[in-house]
Amino acid sequence: MDGLVTNIALIAGVGGGGVGRHTLILTGVAGLVAGAISMGLGEWTSVRTQNDQIAAELGKELHELRVNPDGEADELVGLWTARGLPEPLARQVADVLKMHPEQALRVHAQEELGVVPDELPSPWIAASSSFVCFALGAVVPLLTYLLGSDSLLAALMVGGVGLFAAGALVARFTGRAWWRSGLFQLLLGAAAAGATYVVGALIGVGVS
Repeated sequence: MDGLVTNIALIAGVGGGGVGRHTLILTGVAGLVAGAISMGLGEWTSVRTQNDQIAAELGKELHELRVNPDGEADELVGLWTARGLPEPLARQVADVLKMHPEQALRVHAQEELGVVPDELPSPWIAASSSFVCFALGAVVPLLTYLLGSDSLLAALMVGGVGLFAAGALVARFTGRAWWRSGLFQLLLGAAAAGATYVVGALIGVGVS
């Protein structure tokens, strides 16, 4: 969706300035490459930072488990009894866990941080998937130009079809009506394209 909206708006803005097909292709390809790299790097940094933060928290938690196992066991008992587990059973499980710090760390991470230590997301997978998804979306409004057309309207219509299709696909995971989700994404993309087209047209007129 990011690639679709970004390049549709970019092409609309540049096309609104009255440039030719070659310039539009160059602009669209540059937007695709720059945006995909930016998304990939941003996702890599985000996931890597999150993993580093979790690793630091896990290190602190492991230290506490080793120097204060009774206190950490009491924390688990409090968490479990608050959820309705009988206190004797909660105490029994916590006492067993405190004898095994590595297993206790896994339980504390899940209970307190909401993460599984050995199932953290990969920054490289996140970065590559963001790169590919952005690029796939960004190439859609370029298709007509790459096939030889010089019509801005045709490019925007193809981009609009892509927006609607992407929105309809998202509806499979949200439970919303597919046509409503598709129309919503189409309207958002149209608003972005309309705004940049006006800016491009104004700048193009001013320059000429």
